[in-house]
Amino acid sequence: MTRLSHREKVPEALHGAIVALGNFDGFHIGHQHVVSAAVEWAQAEGRPAVVATFDPHPVRHFAPHVPPFRLTSLEQRHELFREAGAAAMLVFDFDDALAAMSAEAFVRDLLAGHIGAAGVVTGEDFTFGKGRGGNVDVLRTVGATCGIEARAIGPVGSGGQVVSSSRIRDALKAGDCDTATRLLTRPFTVRGEVIHGDKRGRELGYPTANVDMGSYIRPRFGIYAVTGRVIATGQQLKGAANLGVRPSFDPPKELLEPFFFDFEGDLYGQKIDVAFHHFLRPEAKFDDLDALKAQMEADCEQARKLLA
Repeated sequence: MTRLSHREKVPEALHGAIVALGNFDGFHIGHQHVVSAAVEWAQAEGRPAVVATFDPHPVRHFAPHVPPFRLTSLEQRHELFREAGAAAMLVFDFDDALAAMSAEAFVRDLLAGHIGAAGVVTGEDFTFGKGRGGNVDVLRTVGATCGIEARAIGPVGSGGQVVSSSRIRDALKAGDCDTATRLLTRPFTVRGEVIHGDKRGRELGYPTANVDMGSYIRPRFGIYAVTGRVIATGQQLKGAANLGVRPSFDPPKELLEPFFFDFEGDLYGQKIDVAFHHFLRPEAKFDDLDALKAQMEADCEQARKLLA
């Protein structure tokens, strides 16, 4: 699937596309409905379907001090959009220039002029342009003057509430993996490169594949039953992971530390996915290493049962 920046020339083959427009962080059930509507519309008219997303997230641009909150990386979204049937992912590189662009110019100059979109699908609550001055009504009104038809998709509910990225983040912060998985239609998954740690896990008999959380949201600190996937080979793994600052050791150091069952090999420098399936317990400080090892053994046994 083609990946483009909004600063690049759009290939002729993608002109006249139907564009699904949104942040799509998490690509949850509601986002999936928007993209599905765009793909179906494109297929009905024999046009390409393009999913347009923003990176960095506008919130990160305007408030760089806020704690990490992303649910997906750009690489993960690229794969998810491809699986949803899109022909291309278009990334709006969110910078000062884009932030200062009026909603009318965004529709006229970018969506119509630069991309050559024939249609745009977005969520009913989506806003865009300087000062968030654009909405579905602006998209329809301005779009009608430059050959763009606009369609809006209403909110999707689950469990009596609207599905949203904020709701998923709240679930993860509470350690509620079941709710996050249901709303995302897959477990929350961190992708990162395995880095060297201080080898504490190896000394305890539980060697871990340490991953920096980067810009991902921090779920509730504690122990999780997880699955893993080695990106280069597709190898599937099961394990237990500690997410937190390791209170039994000094100095505190935030890491995601999955221990994969029955795995022998070297993952250093490899890119892996770590999917959060079940929250087992909060982080705890132990009086000695024997107590810690006993708890780790119990955690792994519980994780094995839950993942069986």
